[in-house]
Amino acid sequence: MAPEHLLRELAPQVLGAIVRRFHDFAAAEDAVQEALIAAAVQWPRDGLPDNPRGWLIQVALRRLTDHVRSESARRRRESEVALEAARYPVEPAPQADDTLVLLFMCCHPALTPPSAIALTLRAAGG
Repeated sequence: MAPEHLLRELAPQVLGAIVRRFHDFAAAEDAVQEALIAAAVQWPRDGLPDNPRGWLIQVALRRLTDHVRSESARRRRESEVALEAARYPVEPAPQADDTLVLLFMCCHPALTPPSAIALTLRAAGG
C-alpha cells in the first residue's frame, strides 16, 4: 500500500488513540498532524516501519507531551512574573502628566507609520 493511502487510513485510528489518552481533541489533532508530516518526510526516505500505526502513535505522543511540557513551563514562568510584579507594585507618581507617555505609546515601533500617525493625531488632537 502506498504511504499516502496508509497515512489516510491510519490517521483516524491514531487520532482516536491520542484523544483517548489526553482528552484534548484540538491538541491531539495538532500532534497527529505533526506525526503525519514526519511520516510523509521520513517513510519515503527510510522505508515503512514495521508497525506504522505504532510509529505514528509514538511520534504523536511525543509531540503532544512536548507541547504539554512547554505550555506548563510557560504558565509557570508567567505566574512567577505575576507574583514578582505583585510583590513590588508600581505606584504612579503624584499628579503625573501621562501625555508624554501616551505620545510615546502612539509611536511604538510595532505600529506601522500610518497607524502611528493616525493614533497620535487621535490621542493628541481628540
